[in-house]
Amino acid sequence: MKARVKWVEERTFVGESGSGHKVVLGTASSPDGKTPGPSPMELVLIGTGGCSAYDVVHILEKGREAIEDCVVELDADRAETDPKVFTRIHMHFIVKGRALSRDKVKRAIDLSIDKYCSASAMIAKTATLTHDFEIVDTTAR
Repeated sequence: MKARVKWVEERTFVGESGSGHKVVLGTASSPDGKTPGPSPMELVLIGTGGCSAYDVVHILEKGREAIEDCVVELDADRAETDPKVFTRIHMHFIVKGRALSRDKVKRAIDLSIDKYCSASAMIAKTATLTHDFEIVDTTAR
């Protein structure tokens, strides 16, 4: 795996993945308080949620569950001193579908966090990871 990060100006950078996708990241604030993109640590948090969501969708699809959507809301704390690693991350999964099995959703999330998600495995070295979930049944819609 390869990636490249190029400084643009002030505290703005462009990251490019080995597959050619680009993302603007930075911490410099404009007068209205907006940044040009997520900070590097926000990207780590987003990546952790994305890694786990990918697993959950894949596992449920493989189990022939009628999944329609998966959202992961993340809430995290970081250390107050450098390096300001994550010390706590809570992941709240919102899984939508038709007549989803609660046991299968729970199993998919547990498997992701405990076995398959590489990002969660790395983050767990410094942070306490917790999670919960809710299921939104779309059968009646």
